[in-house]
Amino acid sequence: MKKIVSICCALLMTISLAACSKPQNETPKTDDNQPVVSADVEKSADVIIIGAGGAGLSAAIQAVESGAKSVIIVEKTNNTGGSLNYTSGSMSGAETIIQELDGIEDTKESFVQDILKNGAHKGNEELIRKFVDEDVDMIQWLWDHGLSDNQFSTDKEGHRSVFAPEHALYSVPRTYKASPDNKEKYKSAAHEILDTVVAGLENVTIDFMTEAKTLMPNDKGQILSVLAVNNETSQTIKYTAEKGIIVATGGYSGNAKLMGEFAENGASYLAGGSFAADGYGIRMMQEVGAKVDEETMTYIPTFPMGLEVAPGIGSIAPTYTWKAGGICVNKNGERFVDETLAEVEEREVALEEQPEAIQYDIFTDKIIEDLKAAGADMMWTYLYEPENGKGHSKVVTADSIEELAGKLNMPAEQLAKTVEEYNAAVEAGGTDSFGRSYDGTVTAYNVAVNKIEGDKYYAVPLKALVVMTLGGVTVNDKMQVLAEDGTVIPGLYAAGEVTGGIWGRFVSGGTGVMGPIVFGRLAARELMSGELAEGYTAKPASNLLDEKLFVRDEAVKTDRFDMSKALTDGEYEASVDGQEGKMNVKTTIADGKISKVEIVEQHETEAVAKPALESLPTAIAEQNSVNVDTIAGATLTSNRILDAVTDCLNQAAK
Repeated sequence: MKKIVSICCALLMTISLAACSKPQNETPKTDDNQPVVSADVEKSADVIIIGAGGAGLSAAIQAVESGAKSVIIVEKTNNTGGSLNYTSGSMSGAETIIQELDGIEDTKESFVQDILKNGAHKGNEELIRKFVDEDVDMIQWLWDHGLSDNQFSTDKEGHRSVFAPEHALYSVPRTYKASPDNKEKYKSAAHEILDTVVAGLENVTIDFMTEAKTLMPNDKGQILSVLAVNNETSQTIKYTAEKGIIVATGGYSGNAKLMGEFAENGASYLAGGSFAADGYGIRMMQEVGAKVDEETMTYIPTFPMGLEVAPGIGSIAPTYTWKAGGICVNKNGERFVDETLAEVEEREVALEEQPEAIQYDIFTDKIIEDLKAAGADMMWTYLYEPENGKGHSKVVTADSIEELAGKLNMPAEQLAKTVEEYNAAVEAGGTDSFGRSYDGTVTAYNVAVNKIEGDKYYAVPLKALVVMTLGGVTVNDKMQVLAEDGTVIPGLYAAGEVTGGIWGRFVSGGTGVMGPIVFGRLAARELMSGELAEGYTAKPASNLLDEKLFVRDEAVKTDRFDMSKALTDGEYEASVDGQEGKMNVKTTIADGKISKVEIVEQHETEAVAKPALESLPTAIAEQNSVNVDTIAGATLTSNRILDAVTDCLNQAAK
């Protein structure tokens, strides 16, 4: 109860300040009857950083390098990295040491123009130029701190500077795909390097499992305090900074409600990262007046290739069968795009506009044969064909188009018509109404021409997948958060996905990793050198996001298994789909009870999954039940373990 009262008091204080109509240069004061904000614990430091992702880690390092004697990072999950735990960590930069070693000529100006073009010319050119300038030094810093020793993906000539086909291509190769040394703990080299450096800084403290709730102005109108809740102890903690607060809480790709507020089918998008990316940091800053341009909130780039691996969660998993003659249809059985377009943004937008943002890749055994013959079958062979492949269970097989339509719950007449029209276009050659060519010219996106016909028909459902969002609060070139009237909110800085309007409508390759790292560094440097203004009046923004958008719908709670059932002693094994492959779990029943749970095989991301992998099997055995709570911060892994053990119990109960 104390936690709830404390947070409510903080919110009331913000509302009270908003109600005080005072001149801009008059210090805001709290009403005498205003409840005093209390906390279980109070902590202070030169710099308070909210979020331990790429922006937060780089900000902490720079703050120390700029003279900070103490830095506290407040992190809501149980690990560092944020979205870096869900990406391979491709980086980009122009005029870098890597290009120099590869003998590749590039210019910063070319990089700027490519980003502007890729973002549909809706980006902030001033901040893009700032990024491109700072990016060179940041890559050099990473290089000097270990990146030079990492293994890189290379092109045919052995260059570490490559093109990234998952995004719109740059005009020159300037993307760098470096692998971490410790692949079990990290997914990106950048995360590994930043994490290692931060771990060696004695004056940087990270408070994990602690969620920031409310920013608080002082009597000078400076935003230097934040009220947070530790989700393990339920304690309220008031953090106060001497010099400033940097909000680096990430975007809202994990919040389907919020995406649905700004995109027609956004609520159906799959999250390619953590549910912790809920966008609450944006609202938290709006509560003290931060400006949010609502148009930028609609900038939610997607990948038209999301495989749903758990409810609402997906991973990039294209079949690429359309390269050899397959087609994509919506849930009504209709084609909606030239599947072979090299411009990925057009395919992204086309899928976003379909009902529930879902497509079905339709293909045949002949198409698979030609895909393999052309050497374009890597994703199919790795993800879908093997029984232990991540997407194998999602492949729908039939002996006819009509049967396939029935299994997909799709109008059979419409799907048959779509296939008939497509086959006729293939036979006629030339170009169809969507612009797809059937003249046989081989390209990277069109390796064979085939009709939809064969002995076996297949379908794979894929959805629009989101790994980052581009909307958020407005900042200036010093990463200071701006109020709706354009004035600086004293003491408040932001970096990373929580900021909006920088990149434009679409993201450019590598900026999702390097953007937060660069701007986090810049924010800390400016904070340490800047002077705190006074006299700001904190009041909620006029377009404050509805708090209901951040309340997660509680799933209907039912017991997984009736533990009163008689269980036969023995060892039982079960397999479920995991993060990057199958998870196999062995459950031992002795004297009719669960005596041991052992995870035989797993391919989870250690940084996220470790707490569940280490503690949940023991908890299940100790409580002799699968009706236990999931581990906070590792919900997906927890549910996989519980699902597998439940399967074992069902075997033992037969």
